[in-house]
Amino acid sequence: MKICFLMYPWEQVKPDTDTTLRMVHEAALRGHTVAITSPANLTIRDNISSAFCNVLRKGKVSENIPAFYRHAEFRRSRLPLAGFDAIIVRLNPPLDTIVLNFLDSIHGDVFIMNGLDGLRIGNNKLYTAAFNGPASKYMPVTHVSKNKDYLEKALEENPGERMILKPLNGFGGKGVIVIEKSARQSFRSLLDFYIGSGSNSNYVILQEYIDGAENGDVRILMLNGEPIGAMRRIPAENDVRSNVHAGGRVVKHTLTKAERELCRSIGPKLVRDGLYFTGLDVINDKLIEVNVMAPGGIVRINKLNRVRLQRQVIDFVENVIEARNLVEQRKSAFRKVIEDADAV
Repeated sequence: MKICFLMYPWEQVKPDTDTTLRMVHEAALRGHTVAITSPANLTIRDNISSAFCNVLRKGKVSENIPAFYRHAEFRRSRLPLAGFDAIIVRLNPPLDTIVLNFLDSIHGDVFIMNGLDGLRIGNNKLYTAAFNGPASKYMPVTHVSKNKDYLEKALEENPGERMILKPLNGFGGKGVIVIEKSARQSFRSLLDFYIGSGSNSNYVILQEYIDGAENGDVRILMLNGEPIGAMRRIPAENDVRSNVHAGGRVVKHTLTKAERELCRSIGPKLVRDGLYFTGLDVINDKLIEVNVMAPGGIVRINKLNRVRLQRQVIDFVENVIEARNLVEQRKSAFRKVIEDADAV
């Protein structure tokens, strides 16, 4: 199988904690052709979407993943994207939609994970705010707006004393703050800072504060609509953010019955949207965020549970490619029957 990882630059990989590296390593262990590229290396020539790729040289693959990273050898080549069986998109937010335009021309020929339509609609926090139907009961009350008067009124009318304010396109816990009603005289100034003004203004999210948020959240990794692993993230002292990059720590976690019901409720929508590998952030049975760009956590969940979740991810990709190849083989065989009948 030929796999291309469209990801952040290889030099930015943190080998001890990087989820993408675990997938690359697993694919290499299985003998697949593995290519790595980044958005800056995408190109179109003669109406063909290509990328300048670093192709991993095949050979003995070290079981030690940091060592594999340090000693990886590549050959550089411009390759047609349609020639790959699968492209695994692992990009840090915010999403550059031009990247998806490069992939639009080949999405029918190549399995892309996560899917382009899913990335378009799910790449920011607006995705969960728009959930409806049975899944809506798992969503906290959420306001998304640039209208400062509206947001001030939403804070005033909120039944609780606290709310969460965060930028719509933020990630890694950046810009997440707790708003107290008792300090709302500073709220307009905060909105001025977060939203800005004019054509460069930004949307913000004002969300109900979920009881128990001070104790952290649960990161659930979903694969093809099913949970495959989870961990609890506990904030650093005097910090509301649970993100490890913001100083949080992780502990082992077993999904509760309510959390499993949450996964069953939203899993089918994720699959319909082509979001096959995602990270859910859950607080007290409320879905706070769906991470679709480059959900992390495999390394820490692996260590906590003595598993290798990357095996399940690459298994899934292999199964999709095998099914697609079988369909194509059957179609070719049927075409041959028709051609032979026409020749008689």
